[in-house]
Amino acid sequence: MRSFQPREKVVRPADKAVRRANLRRIGGLFRPYWRRLSIVTFLILVASGLGVIPAFLLRAVISSAFPPLAHHRVTVDFRLLTELVGGMIAISVVTAIFGVVQSYLSTEVGQSVMHDLRTAVYRHLQRLSLAFFTRTRTGDVQSRISNDIGGVDNVLTSTATSVMSTITTVIATVVAMFLLEWQLAVVALALTPFFVLITRKVGNARREISAVRQESMADISSLVQESLSVSGILLGKTFGRSAELAERFENESQRLAGLEVRSRMTGRWLMQLVSITFAVMPAAIYWFGGLEVLHDNRQASYRVVGTLVSFTTLQTRLFAPIGSLLSISVDIQSSLALFDRIFEYLDLPVEIAEGTRTLDRVHGDVSINDVWLRYDPTGEAWALRGIDLAVPAGTTTAIVGETGAGKTSLGYLVARLYDPSRGSVRIDGVDIRELSFASLAAAVGVVSQETYLFHSSVRENLRFAKPDATDADVEEAARAAQIHELISSLPDGYDTVVGERGYRFSGGEKQRIAIARAVLRNPPILVLDEATSALDTRTERLVQEALARLVEGRTTIAIAHRLSTIREADQIVVLDHGQVVETGTHDQLLAAGGRYAALVARDADTVGDLAQLPT
Repeated sequence: MRSFQPREKVVRPADKAVRRANLRRIGGLFRPYWRRLSIVTFLILVASGLGVIPAFLLRAVISSAFPPLAHHRVTVDFRLLTELVGGMIAISVVTAIFGVVQSYLSTEVGQSVMHDLRTAVYRHLQRLSLAFFTRTRTGDVQSRISNDIGGVDNVLTSTATSVMSTITTVIATVVAMFLLEWQLAVVALALTPFFVLITRKVGNARREISAVRQESMADISSLVQESLSVSGILLGKTFGRSAELAERFENESQRLAGLEVRSRMTGRWLMQLVSITFAVMPAAIYWFGGLEVLHDNRQASYRVVGTLVSFTTLQTRLFAPIGSLLSISVDIQSSLALFDRIFEYLDLPVEIAEGTRTLDRVHGDVSINDVWLRYDPTGEAWALRGIDLAVPAGTTTAIVGETGAGKTSLGYLVARLYDPSRGSVRIDGVDIRELSFASLAAAVGVVSQETYLFHSSVRENLRFAKPDATDADVEEAARAAQIHELISSLPDGYDTVVGERGYRFSGGEKQRIAIARAVLRNPPILVLDEATSALDTRTERLVQEALARLVEGRTTIAIAHRLSTIREADQIVVLDHGQVVETGTHDQLLAAGGRYAALVARDADTVGDLAQLPT
């Protein structure tokens, strides 16, 4: 079986200009916290300056506190020794305190940036149209927020300040090395440019692997989210595909493991060469120092020994940060691939821009004017074509047609889940694109054919429509939807947790909870998308009674396959391939003998149901 692949791949930004732009964006993430970063920078500079002083104190200890005497004897200047040792201890204590404060501030700034980044991505995704989510896997979205942003945690929290601290330490140490013995400093730093070139090469290779690895992680997240959800488990078990799903997951996990090995081993030998060189260089310095001692007298040789010990101390202090800096550079290159993926989502165009107008009093007149819609702006297929429709305030308009005719698309345009490619949708004469989202949401309520309940209590699911609703309001809405008695009979009543996607309730019960949620919202305009599609005949009659009370005095657009639910509509609109082919009342359309009459006649059960309904 082929490996699990995403529906949609986003092109990676490989251009250098894009990468430079992304680096500037990463730097911009820290701009709001410049004051705390200034303090961190100050602490780093002071700590780096203090850090090189012990090497000079050490040279003074060897050369001055233990001055050589004749006949190979050594004396001790105890007072000087005490002062020098005290200075070393004091510097260690101060730098340790500075390190703790620096670590706290940098971690706080890093986590604040992480919070800002997560929030920015989530808010941006909330602004995208429904079309984006219909063509993108939920697991991929989750992976961007959790895996990708989580993957840059270390870079944002500690790497930025580590780079700054390392660079200042290296600079201060190099200056001190040249002050001690410039010839030895030249020898010690001769190979540094070579190490930088190696690091860049390794970092670029790991960056490419990191991008592929994150895609693999997104595939695994999607597979887990889809196959281990309640629906996925049911589908796998009932179709006997559980073993194949497990095999698919095993293959994806094996692929990810291979990518992890490649990522960690890429350039490993080159980096080990750097480590070996760092280990050899102090020995080389002693060898060069030994050459100098051979040509000096004993007194000068003693001073050289102090210089060599101090120099190798500085060298150790230098090579550790350089090695760390090279390693950090590789990590940053890998993390840049994650930032590329994060910025890709942040750069997705917002197709539905929020307006600024509000509707204080909504009468409920809805007009759809020459509306054309296609989901893919570059495609040729139109979901809706040239729709003109007027829905007077307080009336009910039913939308019927074959599957794929565009019924749901037309209803969702009124709630502005999509924007028309051409034409306009107006409420009380105002183009809904001019309205704020809050004003539009207050005016239009939607009961979708796919009922979604959060993994929370019944009460919280209902209050999602109106957070400030009282318990009495909640129960009144449930009564209107004919679901109060059932909820009250549960052991925990309204505090019953509905389970994943509401699977503790039947389809009809979930539908009635969704209708109660719409009742609680109390919008002047309703879009009912197959609102009774999951109900049996008895329950349907109960809900129809509740809906009859709900829609009274409201503008209602009812999308239906079951024609028994829309006989009393003020007008019925018949769609075919995205176009309006018939409009009229039930009796008018039956008498016309057109498409609507064919839909009714095709379903004998529907005809029987219609005959039994009161006129």
